[in-house]
Amino acid sequence: MTPQFDAIIVGAGFGGMGAAIALRELGYERLSILDREDDLGGTWHVNHYPGLAVDIASVTYSYSFAPNPHWSRLFAPGAELKKYAEHIADTYDLRRSMRFGVSVQRADWDDREHHWTVTTDAGETLTGRFLVTATGFLSQPHTPDFPGIDTFAGTIIHTTRWDDAHDFTGERAAIIGTGATAVQLIPEIAARATALTVFQRTPIWVVPKIDFAIPPVVQRLFARVPRTQRAARSVNNAILEGIMVVGVLHFRQAKIVNKIAAAAARAHLRVSVRKRATRKALTPHYDFGCKRPTFSNKYFRTFNRPNTRLQTSSIERFESDAVITADGTRTPIDTLVLATGFNLWDTNFPALQIIGREGRDLGAWWREHRFQAYEGITIPRFPNLLSLNSPYSYSGLSYFTTIESQMAHMRRLLGELSRRGAATFEVTDDANSAFLDDVTEKLGDSVFYGGQCSTSRSYYFNQHGEAALLRPTSTSNSLHAASTFPVSDYQFS
Repeated sequence: MTPQFDAIIVGAGFGGMGAAIALRELGYERLSILDREDDLGGTWHVNHYPGLAVDIASVTYSYSFAPNPHWSRLFAPGAELKKYAEHIADTYDLRRSMRFGVSVQRADWDDREHHWTVTTDAGETLTGRFLVTATGFLSQPHTPDFPGIDTFAGTIIHTTRWDDAHDFTGERAAIIGTGATAVQLIPEIAARATALTVFQRTPIWVVPKIDFAIPPVVQRLFARVPRTQRAARSVNNAILEGIMVVGVLHFRQAKIVNKIAAAAARAHLRVSVRKRATRKALTPHYDFGCKRPTFSNKYFRTFNRPNTRLQTSSIERFESDAVITADGTRTPIDTLVLATGFNLWDTNFPALQIIGREGRDLGAWWREHRFQAYEGITIPRFPNLLSLNSPYSYSGLSYFTTIESQMAHMRRLLGELSRRGAATFEVTDDANSAFLDDVTEKLGDSVFYGGQCSTSRSYYFNQHGEAALLRPTSTSNSLHAASTFPVSDYQFS
């Protein structure tokens, strides 16, 4: 039976759109891009809380083959990323393949017909030759089940379901979490609320944000002479590579880089926060890079405001109008904001049930036999599956580096499939095991294993204590490998 589509892509964010662009280049036109939200853009559609912006300079946080010369700032606000996503969809004519409000629940490999059958929450079934999962790394929000939270009579807002109409003016607000989202949001709430209490479980490394408006003359230069923007991208890439890749992934060989980054963050904290006790509470007790660091010039200074209080005692329970912490403090609140992050390892890998050959359940297999994916994109017993958000796939430089590496892998793999006139591809067990052994060995040099990370509570680590998210190589290595991997690592049939 001929499947309905050449490929079914789950997710209409930048990953899904990048995959669609690569598939179109290879001649696959019958695409179905499904997304559970009501519009495209992934995280940049779902998130629209005050203060939202990229935490990687926009010249890097974008497709290299589709630069945007019109970023308003070095670190663009979230609304501009959403607009950029819409521009990509229009430029590459992707909207005609997109369907929204469709939540994919399950995908099953049909070994007789050589295609995937996808089932939605509405009971609809679709068939596709290829299945591409592009559900993102941070797509399954985590909401802690605090005792008594169901009795809280005030307003509760999760950052991924932000209420744009909510006004904090005159309110007693509280926010749980001090991750990258909270770092952006806390100064915005503090500027409006009568009182803000920040409940911190784990402090975060924050370094100064060298941000500024990009003058119109520079935007025009980028538009007229694209190589100038490529040069700016290269400079920023080199800086990020030094901090994020060398200092984190090559911690054993380059501890000095890691220590310099940590020292810069401590100095930033010291000059920003007046009270010594507050500085101490905001100082991380783990090495730089164990938990994703972030950039901000406003976050630390917010704790100098008379209306902002840092609470480090753990939450014991909720009452109808207050939070009670383990130290006995009762904090009356009107609105509670949950900046509690995402659940990667329990529900996000994968974000839907995927059943491959021999009835292998991908989620169960990962949890029982280690999280793994050859070159961060394919898995044994799962023919014609391209899993974009997989273990060991994320490049420490930028999500767009990850996407473009995977696009290159797709071009080489599917090009070979076409050249052979084959129907299916599947990575071999030997190739997958060799890759897993290689990344495991390389990660031994990283801060995750060579540094002090035990108190970081980082989403980089799965439930087995493995840092199985980042690819432990340089950005150039990941791009090179995606274009040169041995095609003999796959079986074609």
